[in-house]
Amino acid sequence: MRLLGLLMVLSFVGCYQVERNCKDYKTGTFYSEIRINDELFKSTFSRTKSLQVEVYNNKTDSSKLRWINDCEVIFKTINPKNMAEQKDIHLKILATTDSSYTFEYSYVGETRKQKGIAYRTN
Repeated sequence: MRLLGLLMVLSFVGCYQVERNCKDYKTGTFYSEIRINDELFKSTFSRTKSLQVEVYNNKTDSSKLRWINDCEVIFKTINPKNMAEQKDIHLKILATTDSSYTFEYSYVGETRKQKGIAYRTN
């Protein structure tokens, strides 16, 4: 009897899929929130299909975008000012809603990932 109950629960969980309408977030104006070690970091950015301009702590950074697929993109800083900015960033959209998306990102080739949420503002 327990086995039957367990199989029923697993069948419902197995059918659940996270919604990902990534195309809706390829362009637009957003703000994002990322929590690292209990500290919240916020930024605003505007994105076209090939360019993103981000403002964080009153600094503006621009990146070229290379979309791998509808849900994954590589950011390459246009005018890097230090070694860290020379590293490309890989971002993957994990889930979407009608006004936001949850994402994870890391430097290309690194396994340590951070997560955040971006909200559409336009």
